[in-house]
Order: sequence, then structure tokens, then C-alpha cells
Amino acid sequence: MITTEQILKALSNVEEPDLGKDLVTLNMVKDIEIDGNKVKFTVVLTTPACPLKDLIRNACVNAIHHLVSKDAEVQVNMTANVNSNRKDGRGVLPNVKNIIVVASGKGGVGKSTVAANLALALSEGGAKVGLMDADIYGPSVPIMFGVRGERPMMETVEGKGMIVPLEKHGIKLMSIGSLIDEKQAVVWRGPMASSALKQFLTDVNWGELDYLVIDTPPGTGDIHLTLVQTVPVTGVVMVTTPQDVALADAKKGIAMFGGSQINVPILGLVENMSYFTPAELPNNKYYIFGKEGGKRLAEQLEIPFLGQIPLVQSIREGGDDGIPAMVGGDNATQLAFMGFASMVARNIAMRNANVPPTKIVEVFV
Repeated sequence: MITTEQILKALSNVEEPDLGKDLVTLNMVKDIEIDGNKVKFTVVLTTPACPLKDLIRNACVNAIHHLVSKDAEVQVNMTANVNSNRKDGRGVLPNVKNIIVVASGKGGVGKSTVAANLALALSEGGAKVGLMDADIYGPSVPIMFGVRGERPMMETVEGKGMIVPLEKHGIKLMSIGSLIDEKQAVVWRGPMASSALKQFLTDVNWGELDYLVIDTPPGTGDIHLTLVQTVPVTGVVMVTTPQDVALADAKKGIAMFGGSQINVPILGLVENMSYFTPAELPNNKYYIFGKEGGKRLAEQLEIPFLGQIPLVQSIREGGDDGIPAMVGGDNATQLAFMGFASMVARNIAMRNANVPPTKIVEVFV
């Protein structure tokens, strides 16, 4: 007769590849049910976008067959509970598990497009996701999500007036572009822009989120410093294009976040506009901006390389038309963003399991 103890002993031989420990030690095995020769249990993954889901499932089935009973009928249910490593008292964004900053050393590398589609790809995997447009002077989220002209509502939460973020394609959205006329320029000094960012963090009712993706302005400035001084950032995704001029600035951005004064983990580097593939020649790749510069930089700096996003006309059209590539793009483009998002989620899970919590930066000289 099969017992729960036998099942747990067998599954203690199945390792979670990224975290380097077995499923039982990690408390990832739940709801074991045994009915004669039928065995059913649930494995709780650290992210819905786990790319190793099938590998873990097969390893569990094999462990039961080899160590318990070769005749067992095994049913493995896979679910997810996104892990978090916030130990800051959660005074700000109390119900947000992970805060992802998407940054670039310079403008024009498609950072906002990457941030928007990262949020959508994480949501597609089953996570609860929000997208904050922290580019106060050049907000693009309202255009990219097709919510131009829409204004957020207000509600009272525990006696405090809170902004209700807009929602589109399952993503909660907040942008200065949703609060002002799009024909109006934001002519603010740094302290005013920083104050607006703080309001997005403290006065918006984001609710429960697995990931809050923050699209920051290009470069290294007031917004970035205000952000790391207000909330503990889980990690940074740096966006670049393959050419040297973009890589040089990406290196500066990585140096800022990874330096001793700020010390925010770098989740990795993604290379946007890696190659051009015309629709009529889907198997052809033209390396217009150079080849694999981002990959070489990641290797040089010893940070994860998160993937390559192609230069495809549909990505640009989707952004302009308010239908991001993850919603209305071609299959190859969606696969590229899904692979990228899986790498980000995977690196966050490993970061939360192995790296101390990020501390809020209190002083910057």
C-alpha cells in the first residue's frame, strides 16, 4: 500500500534546478492524495512562467515509478505562488511581491516597448502584473495600451484618497500621461518629477501584484534615485541595442544600479532590435545594428543575458496602434517576448531564494 511518507521520500530526490534544493525541502509539494494505486499531488512553483515546468513534472513521475511503485498512476498538478524577498515592513506597495525596474542607458532602444510586453508576457503566464510609467517627461504607456484620453478614478481606502489605476489586457496601468492633456508638455524641475513618482508609489491603489514593472526614463538621474530611495527594488532589467554607442550607455546604467551605493541586483540584459526579419522572408535575419553586442556585454560584465528581441514592423505598428506585440503581434515575436519574460521570472525566483533583500537607499552622495 502506497503511503504519504513514501511519496515524500521519493520526491525528496527531485531537485528544483534553479534553486538547487529538493521539492520537499522547499515545501513545494502540497495536497497529496492516495487512492489505492492512484497518486495525486500538487507542485507549487515559484513563478507561473517557469520554463522548467515539464522537466519537474516528468522528474516527479519518474521518482514515484522508480522509488515507490512502477504501477502507480501519477497525476501531478502544477500551480504557482510567486516568491518574494521583501523584508522592508512593506510600508510602500504593501501587497506587491516584486518590483522590476526596466532601464536603459540611452533613449531610442525600445525600452518602453520591452517593458510593456514584459508585463503582458508575465501576465500571460498567470501572474498578477502592474505597469508604472515612470518616464514623467515622455510617457508612452497610454499610447501603447490604447488608453489615450482615459482618466483614472479615485476611491477612498482606509480613509485615504487613492488613485485607481487603469486596466487593459489584464494589466494595471499608471502614467502621468493619464493625468494631463497629451498636448501639454511636462515642464517640471527634478523635485516635481520625483514628487509625481512618489505619488505613483504611495497614492495609487495597486492592490495585490506578483510583479510591478516600472518603465523608467533613459539615463541615470533623479527618477532612478527617488525610486531606490522609496521602495526596495527586486531587480533591474537593462535594455540595449547591439551597437557600441548603446552598449556604452547600458554599461553606465548597470554600473549605477550595481554599484555599492545603490546595490540593486541586475536581473539581466536584453538586446532589443537584435536583427531585422522581413515578413516575406521569415527565415532571414539582417543584423542592421551589429551582431550580438548585448550578449558580449553580458558575458563581459558577468550578468545574465535575457534574450534577443527582433526588429519587426508589427512591434512598431502595435505600439503606435495601442495593441502591443504580445496581444496582436506575430507568433515569432510573441515567442521571443515569452522567452524573455520566462528568463526574468526565473532570475527573480533565484534572486529571491539566494540573495539578501534589497534595502531602500537612504543616502546618496
